[in-house]
Amino acid sequence: MLSALRDCGGIWFGWDGRVVAEPATRTDIQGDGNVTFATLGLTRRDVAEYYSGFANRTLWPLFHFRPSLVDFSRSNYDAYVRVNVHFAERLAPLLRPDDLVWVNDYHLIPLGAELRRLGVRVRMGFFLHTPFPPSDLLVTLPVHRELFEALLAYDLVGFQTDRYLRAFRDYIVSEADGEINERGIISIRGGRHSVRVGVFPIGIDVAHTARQAMQASELEPVRALRESVGSRALIIGVDRLDYSKGLPERFKAYAELLQQEPSLRGSVVLLQVAPPSRSDVPEYRRLRRQLERLAGSINGRFADASWTPIRYVNKTFRHEILMGCYRHARVGFVTPLRDGMNLVAKEYVASQDPEDPGVLVLSRFAGAAAELEGALLVNPNDIEGTARTLNAALTMALSDRRARWEASIKALRRHDSANWRREFVAALSHSARIAA
Repeated sequence: MLSALRDCGGIWFGWDGRVVAEPATRTDIQGDGNVTFATLGLTRRDVAEYYSGFANRTLWPLFHFRPSLVDFSRSNYDAYVRVNVHFAERLAPLLRPDDLVWVNDYHLIPLGAELRRLGVRVRMGFFLHTPFPPSDLLVTLPVHRELFEALLAYDLVGFQTDRYLRAFRDYIVSEADGEINERGIISIRGGRHSVRVGVFPIGIDVAHTARQAMQASELEPVRALRESVGSRALIIGVDRLDYSKGLPERFKAYAELLQQEPSLRGSVVLLQVAPPSRSDVPEYRRLRRQLERLAGSINGRFADASWTPIRYVNKTFRHEILMGCYRHARVGFVTPLRDGMNLVAKEYVASQDPEDPGVLVLSRFAGAAAELEGALLVNPNDIEGTARTLNAALTMALSDRRARWEASIKALRRHDSANWRREFVAALSHSARIAA
């Protein structure tokens, strides 16, 4: 997002991560080149109820197709609305009549409606980075209608894939008494405001990622990894520690590979980088304990004195180091149970050596699967099938690896981060002229 904003300049507004004693009465303003950062802190209660509560214990599992993990309370929802009202009150005075407002992600769904209530009439768009699940899941949320109808305050609502856009249209028509005209514009029957929707797959800076990967080869951490792996084939996974990423299933599939193919024992290594996140949420603490047990069990079962099958690392690495690790990996192992897009998959492809590229094994449930034609797609719930696909990736001929990489890199270049920003802003500018 920041790189997209730097392309054209503007204001980055939001929570700066600080916890404050009282609700902010002013916005902290700092300039950095053509970007102004307008930030504010949140109280401990707001962090607990708005951020950790409704955003991450209600909306996050709902949007990732995990209704059994949804924890809903009215007090948390009230906090979610309250914080968005507060954000709107702080943002509105900063806006000029010719501004475009681009709101990003599930934390801020009501922000547009709250700005409209304050009389803001600038063009506003919303982009959802996560999946958007089908109506049957959404209606399990007690406040679904008031929450999702708030999206109609925007002039443009963007999604990662056609599947998520269709789910939104279906929800509006079936649950919110909406209608879609011949131009694809959505409105609520009897309402005065219409919204355009579109698909805008988020991308990466392909050229920059490729340069980083090449230059990182001589960085000490990358060189140390290369030397320690030696002639073994490296499989790499990099994910925030989250139940949507399919990490237990990934470990089990790797163990199944070693069980199915004894000849690979000692000649392959899985490096899984999983920095902790949201450690205040119980589900994340349980996941970390589960992965530690799985990694220990697999290593205890298959390791020998000179080889450890899984290297499981709970820490964050600098971006350029990760790009260098990707370039050295024979297989990129990206198998979320559900993901809006998954930029790790795209970064892995962009980091490869065109003369000797690795193979991407990718979950069919990641948004990136719709674009990366050269990836080997798997259902992460199919442990045996994923293991067989891993073996196919490890044994694939160079000519096939090159052909698959070329197909995927073309898609990345078509939908890079600059194009994502340009296409959304252009669509938002056009939407303002057709809104009812």
